[in-house]
Amino acid sequence: MTVKIAPSILSADFARLGEEVRAIDAAGCDWVHIDVMDGHFVPNITIGPAIVKALRPHSKKIFDVHLMIDPVDPFIEDFAKAGSDYITVHAEAGKHLDRSLQFIRSLGKKAGVSLNPATSESAIEFVMDKIDLILVMSVNPGFGGQSFIESQIAKLQRLRAMIGDRPIELEVDGGVTADNAARIKAAGATALVAGSAVFKTPDYEKNIAAIRNA
Repeated sequence: MTVKIAPSILSADFARLGEEVRAIDAAGCDWVHIDVMDGHFVPNITIGPAIVKALRPHSKKIFDVHLMIDPVDPFIEDFAKAGSDYITVHAEAGKHLDRSLQFIRSLGKKAGVSLNPATSESAIEFVMDKIDLILVMSVNPGFGGQSFIESQIAKLQRLRAMIGDRPIELEVDGGVTADNAARIKAAGATALVAGSAVFKTPDYEKNIAAIRNA
């Protein structure tokens, strides 16, 4: 199974976002990972649906939109209309996860759930039939450039067992590099989010290939 590489544009040059999305597309990324932060659920503010909409014409690749916002439900439809393909909400944000996932799917989008490092996989046990993607945070969300939290390997393994033969993507976000990509994939991941590891040098193709080939 080939692992999907989803560069996080959180690490891109925000003054040139359209060009950056075209560049990672040309460099062979599978998905474009878009981190949405509200300064409330996480200690940072990034982008909103207007930016997602503006970026949409720059790539036909899957837009993997990660909503680190609370409340989340009032904004789901805006991000769907902006051109998101996957919309991922946090199990910790909002009181009615089942309802949020149903809403995402009702808009014709793939529904994802993200788990912070301290959140158990048991938080999603009863919504597995409504999930298309599980995103394991291997850093505490809010900022790029952090180091991978090793305890998340065991969580990945348990989630892989929970998923079984369901068609659910298992994605990892935070501190992913060419050095640890093999271990993360071996634990069951099918998609890797990489920010700093892709955007650290101008040779995005080489950086994506290094993670993929690891």
